[in-house]
Amino acid sequence: MTDLPAAISITRLDASSTDFRARLAELLAFNDATDSAVQNAVSEILAGVRARGDAAVLEYTARFDRLDVPDMAALELSQADLQAALGKLPLRLEQALRAAAERVRVYHEKQRMESWTYTELDGTVLGQQVTALDRVGLYVPGGKAAYPSSVLMNAIPAKVAGVKELIMVVPTPDGVRNDLVLAAAAVAGVDRVFCIGGAQAVAALAYGTETIPQVDKIVGPGNAFVAEAKRRVFGVVGIDMIAGPSEILVICDGKTDPDWIAMDLFSQAEHDELAQSILICPDADYLDAVQASIDKLLPTLPRREVIATSIGNRAGLILCRDLDQAAEIAPGCDVAQDSPCRRHLHGPQYLRGAG
Repeated sequence: MTDLPAAISITRLDASSTDFRARLAELLAFNDATDSAVQNAVSEILAGVRARGDAAVLEYTARFDRLDVPDMAALELSQADLQAALGKLPLRLEQALRAAAERVRVYHEKQRMESWTYTELDGTVLGQQVTALDRVGLYVPGGKAAYPSSVLMNAIPAKVAGVKELIMVVPTPDGVRNDLVLAAAAVAGVDRVFCIGGAQAVAALAYGTETIPQVDKIVGPGNAFVAEAKRRVFGVVGIDMIAGPSEILVICDGKTDPDWIAMDLFSQAEHDELAQSILICPDADYLDAVQASIDKLLPTLPRREVIATSIGNRAGLILCRDLDQAAEIAPGCDVAQDSPCRRHLHGPQYLRGAG
């Protein structure tokens, strides 16, 4: 375990200060050098995979995931591997996974679109033809964090829609596999799974290699490199959205348990060191209480090092005049830039008696 400081230094802003807007802009701004580095690296990787296929994927997997294997066959998991991962789970986890999968399936079955036609008086036939995609690629984070929910929420709707083949890519740094993620793939009915990640996995899905077939659409979240890769291959394939490092904005009136607010800020910070978490509140003492909750709870969390870096570098506690001013400030935090490292902030409001 890495030693954490007794208290995490978090940027504090006061909306009544004359330099507030400038300091807020500084907090929200993303380092252009980081953006450029991401874009340059992704360009190289996409070009490499497109030109050299499997060989490039193997090279980048060895470089970034420290997983040096002789061929692509060593990176593909069999259905037996997925079932073995499912069999390793404690019964309560398997039951929870299956219950979650069933709820996702039932919901999306109600969303399913159907083809229809009708004939006009002159014999003209009009209608809508709904046809499922042949093959979809699912990116699942598996490096700094692993999310079986990403498998269920992307694979099951695809299967409900009738997608013929679902190919999942998930990084396994140092060869470490997450049984819960693989078990989720088994439960969701994923057809093929490859232990690759990053921009090289997106490139392999988009362009196809000797081993990995080209897909029609790529879905699933990832880090800044994955987000940039998805942005660049859009048009070659479809994508769901560009979901870069997570960001959250919480507006609170100061009457909620500060531990709850701290955990909500953590919920985004744990994803990535580049994630951003912001709290706006009209109560200065309450901001102090949230800071205390952060310092108290952080050492107990499994991803404390990632959270500490994210909170220390990019979090903000903003004191406002009242909730009306909080609502005025919030849109200013919703800064959208054409960057894989900057997306819209989102998040909950904790308000009592505010309708």
